[in-house]
Amino acid sequence: MTDRPRNDSPGPDGAPARGDFGRRVATRREHLGLSRRELALRTASAPGYIEYVETQQGSHGMGFMVRLANALETTVDELTGGTIDLPPGVGRAAYHPELVDLGQEECWKLLGTHGVGRVVVSDGRGPAVFPVNYVSTGGEIAYRTSPDSGPANAAGHETAFEVDHIDEAFSRGWSVLVVGEAEAVTAPEAVQRLEEQGSVTSPWAGGQRDMWIAVTPGRVTGRRIVVRDR
Repeated sequence: MTDRPRNDSPGPDGAPARGDFGRRVATRREHLGLSRRELALRTASAPGYIEYVETQQGSHGMGFMVRLANALETTVDELTGGTIDLPPGVGRAAYHPELVDLGQEECWKLLGTHGVGRVVVSDGRGPAVFPVNYVSTGGEIAYRTSPDSGPANAAGHETAFEVDHIDEAFSRGWSVLVVGEAEAVTAPEAVQRLEEQGSVTSPWAGGQRDMWIAVTPGRVTGRRIVVRDR
């Protein structure tokens, strides 16, 4: 038998109420490329129960929570949001870690089509780093911002753009660094193309952000921490 979620009240529109825990489970499952049936097999539960977990609010037995975290190659704290306010990398280093360089193809694959990265700018007050939502298109990195914001200061200068991912559960991770010239995108057809692709990654900070900055890479490098069996 599987644990049954409780407090499965629907949302205000009549749809199942999906909480933060369910969203984290679904996001992690999709990141690993698992179907609900495959995750159910890993957790010795039913596919229908996995659907409940992902789409409805409720509480679950600790035994199931541990199995779920192990199946998703993470921790219970990560799934429940216990580490959301902690900086990444507070866990212990793995045994026998190795830092390896990444090729261009893998770097661009990790950059993906969109996500959150960090852009480096410098003004009269010195260097600064800003997180931005970005899209990767046509061998360029582009992000949307407002003309009076810090990230807008990158336009007209060489800049660095960095994306990374940390897997706390296994003390692994990767980072990709893009270095190149940043320019404001003004051509109407180019702006329209970015707006169409940018619809999948609206700025998390909200507000009016209608200025596009594109970074044309002069150098793309990446590194990954791997743990090899010894």
